[in-house]
Amino acid sequence: MACAVYARQSVEKKDSLSIDGQIELCRRAAGGPLEVYSDRGYSGKNTARPGFQRLMADVQSDRVEKLYVYRLDRFSRSVADFGRLWETLQAHRVEFVSVSESFDTSTPMGRAMLHIIMVFAQLERETTAERVRDNYYRRASLGHWPGGPAPYGYATGRMTDSEGRSRPALVPVPEQADAVRRIFTEYARDGATLGTLAKELNVEGVPAPRRGSWDSVAISRLLRSPVYVMADQDIYLHYQTAGVRIASPPEDFDGVHGLLLVGRRDRAKTGAQEPSLSVLNSAGLVPSYLWLTCQGKLARNRQIKNTGSGTHTWLSGLLKCGRCGYSLKVTEDRYRRYVHCSGRYNLAKCTAKHQVDLDGLERAAAEQIQRLWDACPGEAPQPRAGEAQARFCELDRREDMLLDAYAQGAMTQETLKRALARLERQREAALEAEKRAGLRRREQEPFSFDRLSFEEKKAVAARFIRRIEADGSRVIIHWNV
Repeated sequence: MACAVYARQSVEKKDSLSIDGQIELCRRAAGGPLEVYSDRGYSGKNTARPGFQRLMADVQSDRVEKLYVYRLDRFSRSVADFGRLWETLQAHRVEFVSVSESFDTSTPMGRAMLHIIMVFAQLERETTAERVRDNYYRRASLGHWPGGPAPYGYATGRMTDSEGRSRPALVPVPEQADAVRRIFTEYARDGATLGTLAKELNVEGVPAPRRGSWDSVAISRLLRSPVYVMADQDIYLHYQTAGVRIASPPEDFDGVHGLLLVGRRDRAKTGAQEPSLSVLNSAGLVPSYLWLTCQGKLARNRQIKNTGSGTHTWLSGLLKCGRCGYSLKVTEDRYRRYVHCSGRYNLAKCTAKHQVDLDGLERAAAEQIQRLWDACPGEAPQPRAGEAQARFCELDRREDMLLDAYAQGAMTQETLKRALARLERQREAALEAEKRAGLRRREQEPFSFDRLSFEEKKAVAARFIRRIEADGSRVIIHWNV
């Protein structure tokens, strides 16, 4: 290894020390021969200099032991660049000496100076990162695609805004967009799972995003993305009740454009920012009702996976508190089942204590369902576990979200009334659609509610029972027929 000198001069001036002069002063300080690296006519604002690049290549090859410069700005004028270069020098144990500034990293004072420079280098990096991040969120709040790879189904492009300026936007890729619509449509169907859908797509050779094949994670990530939804007022309420900050006004949710959700929910992480939702200047691909159906199914799958909820009674999802309207949760020990109001235990919004005889309630409900079924054989629907239940459970879930948002002050009473009225109309439309479907009772054998599986009982109960209100030990069943 050898000692080296680096000299640079961008423009020859009277008061500027020449390259030869810089080399001579460094040679005197070193007291011996030096390997010379120099650049004439190059600025120090960046590292794109041939002599400099040759020097750093030799440093990384461990051919340099000590580096001399006349002054720090001859080496680099960028504090951030110097911070990165010093990390390289340090990694290869190269000492650094600035002759005119008495700056020598082989001494304690020289190392202290380096640490000060590194602090400013870190400050510059963080400031730059903050500017980039602020610009990203600014573009997102305006509805422009903020940059980076386009989501599956789209390509990055440009569009002209109302003021005639060109803005980044998402442009649908026909083949991928068709695959996105298909994924939402098929997942919403009864019995479809993430795994079976991924397998089907792979068998058919449908290209997957950024990987060789589809899997449950890729499909789940696609289904959860709000980029694809044609956002309308239902979507606005969905995110409002979820507590997400919405940057766009309600009137921008026009049922045409998609959404962009930026920010992390984990605010404890470094650089995390509160999630913010904006309406994109790009069109969505799937209607809101289909997108919401898929979100409800994903949410139910997550709840079943994480908590096993809904396994203690086939009336789960129908039980409501008669005082506050929140869902009733069922727990079980070795001896009996207990009913708890989620408004009381989760949000401290209710003082009701319920003593419900679930065994007696299930017997009474089963007997009445059997009587209703026998009374209308021509109109009775088949117990299709999952389809009807999923539809009504999703409406109940959204109703609970609205009540939670109102209880936490996230919406006004008038907004809550309008949203609940919309859900009621959707519930009535779902019931009417199910009746029009003309599902007939089984012809193979007489219908017996007691012989149904647990999931089939839940599906049939969701068809016949609208809700069950409990207040203490008093229970009222509200029937759909």
